[in-house]
Amino acid sequence: MKVNLVLRKKNGTQKSFPLPNSVTVIGRRQECDLCIPLMMVSRRHCQLNLDEGKLTIRDLGSRNGTFVNGERIEEAQIKAGDEIRLGPLEFTVMIDGKPAPEQKTAKLAPAKPAPAPQEKETANLADEFADLDDLDDLDNLINLDEMDSAIDTMRDSLGDLSQQAQDDDEIQI
Repeated sequence: MKVNLVLRKKNGTQKSFPLPNSVTVIGRRQECDLCIPLMMVSRRHCQLNLDEGKLTIRDLGSRNGTFVNGERIEEAQIKAGDEIRLGPLEFTVMIDGKPAPEQKTAKLAPAKPAPAPQEKETANLADEFADLDDLDDLDNLINLDEMDSAIDTMRDSLGDLSQQAQDDDEIQI
């Protein structure tokens, strides 16, 4: 069974990402099988499992959720033509070449309704990334893993300074 996630771009073109393994982790960490370096995507966002001809998706406790056909899921079975949304990105699941990319594009063309007031901020953030031509363009964004590492290092340093200050206070007493 050959599974591809087809990213639909705002300009109408598509980019296909074949699942590299029977278990594929998607997230913003570089160690993930499919790395999406966007803040709205969790470090380890979701996992796709291909087992005995069945494809399932499981949310890995992501902050913004994993959506299948517009519904937030914890775990769901996936079939050809299903839509997966992670942050601002939407993928169509293609299994063994079905549905054909041109068939799915025509079906997915309906206009989106105007966002409700509380959804407006999220929709605007999603639109900010919708103009990206390619996931390769995302490399120009901030490397979030390096930022996370820097924050961890700063926390460790603050902890060391705090311990040193406590030790200094004990010596003076």
